[in-house]
Amino acid sequence: MSSSVRQTDAIAVLGAGSWGTALAVHLARSGHHVRLWARDPRLVREMRETRRNPRYLREAAIPVGVDPTDDPATALAGAGAAVIAVPSHEVRGVVRSLRAAMAANVILVSAAKGLEVDSLRRMSQVIAEEAPGVPIVVLSGPSFAAEVARGLPTAVLAASADAAAAEHVQERFRGPSFRLYGSDDVAGVEIGGALKNVIAIAAGVVEGLGLGHNSMAALITRGLAEVSRLAGAEGGRRETLAGLSGLGDLVLTCTGDLSRNRHVGIELGRGRTLPDVLAGMHTVAEGVRTTGAALALGERHGIELPITAQMAAVLDGRRSPAEAVEILMGRRQRPERDLHHQS
Repeated sequence: MSSSVRQTDAIAVLGAGSWGTALAVHLARSGHHVRLWARDPRLVREMRETRRNPRYLREAAIPVGVDPTDDPATALAGAGAAVIAVPSHEVRGVVRSLRAAMAANVILVSAAKGLEVDSLRRMSQVIAEEAPGVPIVVLSGPSFAAEVARGLPTAVLAASADAAAAEHVQERFRGPSFRLYGSDDVAGVEIGGALKNVIAIAAGVVEGLGLGHNSMAALITRGLAEVSRLAGAEGGRRETLAGLSGLGDLVLTCTGDLSRNRHVGIELGRGRTLPDVLAGMHTVAEGVRTTGAALALGERHGIELPITAQMAAVLDGRRSPAEAVEILMGRRQRPERDLHHQS
């Protein structure tokens, strides 16, 4: 990483959904000049006029240090860091279209959690293909956007193969209520961030069916085993999945009322269809897209993902939530042993 990146450089946040807006609010509150890019000129105008994001994070006031814009060149001009905060299925297109506007010494910070459906690549791999040679830092961990925007204490990971880039993001993105730990296990961190959304849908199903706390604890624990196996196959380390981007994010997303993926599962458990549930949501539940991709990635590695497989069947309408639970409970019993063994 070039040492010419200066602390006074602006930070670009690409994507004005709830997470991008929350990060922009946090960064501005921490003293940075932030340019928040959104495609929709009407949304940008509303944010400029009301200093709120009426669609995605209405409750958070947007500080004067945040400059909303629909012009990517304006957002990226001279920015030493650019946060990619769009849904996972938009990451490739956004990086490809905006690459030419990025500064030569920019650090790209991936704040998207998911897998690319067609290629099964993790987000850092997608970004690296579209912006080769640019330092990439993955930002992941238990972090509801609304709570970050409120300034509630939050701890996340900054993961990168480039230690200097990770340290730069750790230092630059920190705040009185926002703590970043460093990691070089990019694969482990990204699989943890992507797969927890799938397990959260299952956790919502457990909640929606009224199956109780025992089943929820079992689901989260075996879900962690499932996530850990796939992370290991992708080259991640087991201990990473016991940390913030694994267990921490999994617990938050499976139990927190602000979880969109848990909400989807709850409504499915109550008997609603997936199209009906999604029609009532104006934000993306990443787990819906990730489930099929994760299952395919598991098959590529020869890894069994029983919870993911049942959620795929439920989401596709091939199985009811109750049937999926019955199948999981009826699987052959075996020793618990190592988390990476088949469950």
